[in-house]
Amino acid sequence: MPDSRLGKAVIASPLAIQGLTVSYDHRPVVHSVDFITPPGSMSAIIGPNGAGKSTLLKAALGITRRLSGEVRVFGRPLEQETRHLAFVPQRSSVDWDFPARVIDVVGMGLYRDLRWWQFGSRQLRRRAMESLARVGMEGFAERQIGQLSGGQQQRVFLARALVQEADLTILDEPFAGVDAATEAAIIEVLKSLRDEGRTLLCVHHDLATVRDYFDHVLLMNVRRIAAGPVDEAFTEENLQATYGGRLSPVQLARLVESPRAGRRVEAGQR
Repeated sequence: MPDSRLGKAVIASPLAIQGLTVSYDHRPVVHSVDFITPPGSMSAIIGPNGAGKSTLLKAALGITRRLSGEVRVFGRPLEQETRHLAFVPQRSSVDWDFPARVIDVVGMGLYRDLRWWQFGSRQLRRRAMESLARVGMEGFAERQIGQLSGGQQQRVFLARALVQEADLTILDEPFAGVDAATEAAIIEVLKSLRDEGRTLLCVHHDLATVRDYFDHVLLMNVRRIAAGPVDEAFTEENLQATYGGRLSPVQLARLVESPRAGRRVEAGQR
């Protein structure tokens, strides 16, 4: 008999991934991964280089073709619930030479909700400016996006997600290549969204901040190794299984016993 508890969890979950597999050149890079994102939480996907973390997200979002598996957003097929979802891609995947102002980039997040005659309207600008203010970038509204620093660009893309007022926000390496001040500003905004009842899912590479930043975690290395609340899943045993014994006993003790290790332990960029 099917597990009715699993069915109820899928219906209630902002994002439910079941049996997702992605293959490149007949080689599985994500193999039969299950993950249910708890509502009103901040969840991290962690694993070493080549673990398939970003590929999992892109396949779940339909950006990358999946070989098999099912994805549901608030209990419905992804295609029916895109209005409730916002995505912040890796900064390295964006063409920053595109001649667009900051205000225009943020406004793009509203285009699916507006009619053509509303493009460029005062309503759009007001909402975009409110989102920019939330990430501390309102003073850069007229600046060309390519003229900003990496951290500033990341804040703008977060503002583009904020303006959508999505119930589920998915971020691919939001802290990669940003300075400490930008990271602190981003995590403050993300935690405030969680406190408002929104759900956030991030690919994350700094093991030292997992306990401080996130409520839940998915550890994967092509396959799912473990998933659950950080206090339960972020263990020495699961970390060793995920990273293939590459973490030293000292690193493991620091990560598991302390909320902040005080030093970055990188988990990979893929």
